[in-house]
Amino acid sequence: MSDNDTDDVRTDGSGTGIVSPDDETPAWSERKERTQGLSRLTYEYFERARREDQDLRQQSDYVERDVLAFPAWPHEMMRNIALTSFFVGMILFVSATLPPEMPNPANSSVTPAIILPDWYLYWSFGLLKLGPLNPELSILGGSKLMADRTYGVLANVVVVGFVAIVPFLNKGSARRPVEQPFWAAVGMSGVIFSLTIAALSIKNLVPMDSHLLFDLTFLVPIVSATITYAVLKTMREGYMFDLNRRYYRLRPPK
Repeated sequence: MSDNDTDDVRTDGSGTGIVSPDDETPAWSERKERTQGLSRLTYEYFERARREDQDLRQQSDYVERDVLAFPAWPHEMMRNIALTSFFVGMILFVSATLPPEMPNPANSSVTPAIILPDWYLYWSFGLLKLGPLNPELSILGGSKLMADRTYGVLANVVVVGFVAIVPFLNKGSARRPVEQPFWAAVGMSGVIFSLTIAALSIKNLVPMDSHLLFDLTFLVPIVSATITYAVLKTMREGYMFDLNRRYYRLRPPK
């Protein structure tokens, strides 16, 4: 290949294209005959990418932009060190000027009036207080099928199991709540339910009637899920229109 032919093919987007013309590349049949397995799949993938890139440059107003970046050392590393030093210094300064107040040591011979777990376990502690939902069966003489504690433990298993199985039920490729309003509503109801069930676990400290708080524990998540679904469903049509418009502006239909 001569120097003039070499100048015709550039990689910066300013030449005829980032790939060589079709008459200088092997045909698909030639690639398939001389490749097998993973190599064959790789050739087919890059061939398809090459064709799509070439069509994109010819049929749209897409303009290739140079991608600029900074090296990890020293630019990125020095920036990260500076930010880390600042926040660590702030933590040390606050801990030195505002030390935490240490109360009196706990008395092991006295039981506290209110026993609560750590705050991030309030939701689980609240599920243990679902005794009013434990049904009384007349076939058992009006007695409950299981103890309230067992019922609360079973409620924890059901909730944790549902949270674990949701990723397997929702296999969509959406990245934004507006693209899948139903699952966004399910997620919102779960977040609200964790807050309301946590409030139920400390009902002795909440200035509200315990029966009303128990009803709101299950009513508020349903209402929030309904509102979330309605709002996102209304926004979805306009959002998908704008998304498709931007996509076809970049890749116009043939």
